[in-house]
Amino acid sequence: MAMKWLFDRVMALVGLLVLWPVLLVVAVLVKVKMPGGPVIFRQRRVGQGGRLFTMYKFRSMTVGHGGSSVSVAGESRITPLGAKLRRYKLDELPELWNVLVGDMSFVGPRPDVPGYADRLTGTDRDVLRLRPGITGPASLKYRDEEDLLAKVDDPQRYNDEVIFPDKVRINLYYLNHYSFVKDIQMIFCTVLGRHMKYNNELI
Repeated sequence: MAMKWLFDRVMALVGLLVLWPVLLVVAVLVKVKMPGGPVIFRQRRVGQGGRLFTMYKFRSMTVGHGGSSVSVAGESRITPLGAKLRRYKLDELPELWNVLVGDMSFVGPRPDVPGYADRLTGTDRDVLRLRPGITGPASLKYRDEEDLLAKVDDPQRYNDEVIFPDKVRINLYYLNHYSFVKDIQMIFCTVLGRHMKYNNELI
């Protein structure tokens, strides 16, 4: 995966240099439209090998909401601006820094809060061999995860019993059938909002 490592570092640096005006505009909007809190949301996430790291995103929720780690579309803790940022994935732009310093990759499993991937056992725990990603096959399949969770009676339970195990399955396949070409395809599908065939399913 040497090519993946080099691609991540080079493209993260290019992305930060090219997109700094967008980062600046979003930062100003968050500061103006969502006063009383930080512009950047920092949270400890589980990284490669189970090591904790600090992930950076633009804040999209109210301060001190004290809610669940599972986000549901339309919930009050997500601000109107935050909903737009999340819809177009603009809240994740600061993660380019995480990619540049090596905590994350462009493609891989989304980094979970402690209590999920770090508690896996057996072969499922192999997903921790992967560097977390900004996007990935599981992220593409569940790009509308917040809308899906809004339709069920118990979002936390549905996430824990249905979505998370399926993400583990998909990410294990990604680990065992890695393809740099597929990585590039996933990045384009993420940016363009398109679907692709992966392991005989549409994601």
